[in-house]
Amino acid sequence: MEYMSLFMFAAVCLVLLLGYPVGFSLAGTALAFAGFGIMTGSFDASYLHAVPNRLYGIMSNQTLLAVPLFVLMGVILEKSRVAEELLIAMSQLFGRLKSGLAISVVLVGMLLAASTGIVGATVVTMGLLSLPTMLKRGYSAELATGTICATGTLGQIIPPSIALVLLGDVLSSAYQQAQLDMGIFSPDSVSVGDLFVGAIIPGMLLVGLYVIYVLSMSALGKVGDTGVMQNENANSDDEPSIWGALIPPLALIIVVLGSILAGYATPTEAAGVGAVGALLLAIAKQKLNFLGLKEAMLDTTKVTSMVFVILIGASIFSLVFRGFGGEELIDEFFSNLPGGVFGAMLVVMVIIFLLGFILDFIEITFVVVPLVAPVLLAMGVDPVWLGIMIAVNLQTSFLTPPFGFALFYLRGVAPETIRTEQIYRGVVPFIGLQVLLLIALAIWPELATWLPETVYK
Repeated sequence: MEYMSLFMFAAVCLVLLLGYPVGFSLAGTALAFAGFGIMTGSFDASYLHAVPNRLYGIMSNQTLLAVPLFVLMGVILEKSRVAEELLIAMSQLFGRLKSGLAISVVLVGMLLAASTGIVGATVVTMGLLSLPTMLKRGYSAELATGTICATGTLGQIIPPSIALVLLGDVLSSAYQQAQLDMGIFSPDSVSVGDLFVGAIIPGMLLVGLYVIYVLSMSALGKVGDTGVMQNENANSDDEPSIWGALIPPLALIIVVLGSILAGYATPTEAAGVGAVGALLLAIAKQKLNFLGLKEAMLDTTKVTSMVFVILIGASIFSLVFRGFGGEELIDEFFSNLPGGVFGAMLVVMVIIFLLGFILDFIEITFVVVPLVAPVLLAMGVDPVWLGIMIAVNLQTSFLTPPFGFALFYLRGVAPETIRTEQIYRGVVPFIGLQVLLLIALAIWPELATWLPETVYK
């Protein structure tokens, strides 16, 4: 009956494809299988006694407090027109280059990733602001849409990323569990801050690969005229200066990430500072009134509620999965794989990549990672390296056709002249660049582990 755990996993994927809410699908499917197992004598009902403790653990988790704070920070900055001002300022800096507008989009995506981390808002905003201008300047539809979709997903890997916060919490529990299973009763820990620091070099490398690709497309004639963007909805007197647009978000990024790197604040504390800083910045720019603040809080509540409902459902799902012996089944499967650790990592990366076609990064983080991470960590895999590898892989879930969320976001705001297949073709090279980064991380794990070891000794 241990194969019931695999049937349960297949069933929840089917339910999700039917369009039911993720959190309720996970919990409902798990409880239905648990009820069937109890009636047939194949499931021990005492496993369900741990549900209240798990829910209380989620409620009292200090790390997860960073989620609503970082979301609030991002929503406030998004409503303060930071993206618009940054894009205009960057185009003024790089407008003399033939590919300057595309480079501006990549760099603004990087800055928004480090200050907001909200993929949907970034893709929609960049699509509305830059896509019409890029098409007007002669950029190919594939290059324009691919650049916007790919840079909009940088919020998955560049800290402070919500994905890294959630991954850090899951990996922390998995790492402690793996060490206890190995008989280590004073286990080491891995924190969200470790993942933040470990993601800096890979994130910058990915931005560099995007810029190189854009420059190469310029050499092939896929880029149009030079020039800068103008805000068509504002007077020339309202145009932000270059430094006036760059310094405030840069200062906020430095304060948030710098406080974590210097050890002055935990990610949760830094998230609080970031939320307050974003609010003060919006008030100083006079870009946020009471109604806007109310909308920002409502949006934050909706996103946070969604994340925690999924987390609760995934916690119940993983509990029932273990009750059916699924953990032992995975352990046995990985142990019998040829190639040892390399073979196990390759299989996990391929599975996560394929699941990215149909599942969101939150579902993969809460459902798949807790099942496979303890086994990989028990095999000696570095937790920070594993976290960064999964984060880069999860980033592709926003880009892979046909269900990539970034593609849906851009399709909703793109002109009707842009065909869906053009968007799909546009993101393929950027998916290839992400796979290239994964290969580089596999060959040189130090790309993810060197900076955390240096910063935290």
